[in-house]
Amino acid sequence: MEYAHSVWYPCKKGDIGLVEMEKVQKIATKLIISLKTLPYKERLRRLKLPTLKYRRLREDMIEVFKIINNMYSTVSVPVLPFAPSSSVTRGNSFKLLNQRFYHIYDIRKYSFIPRIINTWNSLPDFVVNVDSINIFLNTFW
Repeated sequence: MEYAHSVWYPCKKGDIGLVEMEKVQKIATKLIISLKTLPYKERLRRLKLPTLKYRRLREDMIEVFKIINNMYSTVSVPVLPFAPSSSVTRGNSFKLLNQRFYHIYDIRKYSFIPRIINTWNSLPDFVVNVDSINIFLNTFW
């Protein structure tokens, strides 16, 4: 259900409701008899499951890490706009340039690059300066 989420990412509540991935997880967690009467957040906590929003955020950060560390062919990835080194005073050394996206229909505003910039820039340096994807995942997530 989450295949290619970084390409198609529902941002509006109506679109999220249509996909209903979180609803499937809610129903699945109720199938466990001992947890059936608990609220959804408590069921997730006891099962150690993340919410859909968290999983999407995590997968987006993994994709950015892979792009920055050249784990994909340069032909098939978006070009991430790095901030000039003189403007990197906070955040991490791989800080991305935060550009404004003015479009009539908000098409570009919710695409991959504008969506990930603020979150990526808020990650600390020790998280983004690791050598492998496994260390990246273990350090922060």
